[in-house]
Amino acid sequence: MDIRKMMQQAQQMQEKLQSEVAEIKMEAASGGGMVTAVVNGTKELVSLRLEPEIVNPADIEMLQDLIVAAVNEASHRVDEEVQKRIGGMAGAMGLKLPGM
Repeated sequence: MDIRKMMQQAQQMQEKLQSEVAEIKMEAASGGGMVTAVVNGTKELVSLRLEPEIVNPADIEMLQDLIVAAVNEASHRVDEEVQKRIGGMAGAMGLKLPGM
């Protein structure tokens, strides 16, 4: 196989993956759905929803923990989705990546 053609294919796949990653939005909740976070493909927090009854000025620490848990879980889901898409693209190119 022509190395130049392979490099061009790899670049096209990378551009496609970057485009797809930019569109990813993953949501996760904590506290039984009282705190919901949405993270995009570059792991930026794009939305945070708090149910009013979870806001207790006497227990701010619990609210902070729930926010961290929801954001971390949404970020983890982004990682999983990106890995799935990378694996799918590698398979389409006939590559076998370790751990995939």
